[in-house]
Amino acid sequence: MKIENQTVVGLTYELKVSKVEDEIESVPFSVEVRDEEDPFYFIFRQSGLPEKFEEYLTGKQEGDSFEFVLKVEEAYGEADDELLINLPKSQFTKERGFEDSMLQEGEFLPLMDENGYPMQAKVLKDFGDTLLLDFNHPLVGFDLHFEGKVLEVREATPEEMDHGHVHGEHGEDH
Repeated sequence: MKIENQTVVGLTYELKVSKVEDEIESVPFSVEVRDEEDPFYFIFRQSGLPEKFEEYLTGKQEGDSFEFVLKVEEAYGEADDELLINLPKSQFTKERGFEDSMLQEGEFLPLMDENGYPMQAKVLKDFGDTLLLDFNHPLVGFDLHFEGKVLEVREATPEEMDHGHVHGEHGEDH
């Protein structure tokens, strides 16, 4: 079966990132590896991943290898200064599940948006009573280098399509 709309896709890959500054591109460095012990599964065209990522996988089938680069503009774009937000530190209490160690500069806070979906923010600066948080995607400003293999392609079940995520061994059980 080929990767197309309404299929569940299982991948292994290594993701490397690079950045261009002053017209000089950094050497790509590894930031994530999804191997056969921990493959990545998603519903094609419902993944929330960059459109170009899925475009490069279209038509591939189980056993196919892939290698491609998403340029910044095809991936998560450039950082948006409007997503840098100062919030009162009092919102991040132990009663709400936050430990002091989580509030350190450079840490990522696990949060929920107004609809209950998980999101994260990076702590940029601790100003004492407030924290400067960055709600940009962690991969903004980077070119993304993917190299991997298609492990599985199957038809998504009607229930998976309704829920918008993979069920079973490599997805959610509920």
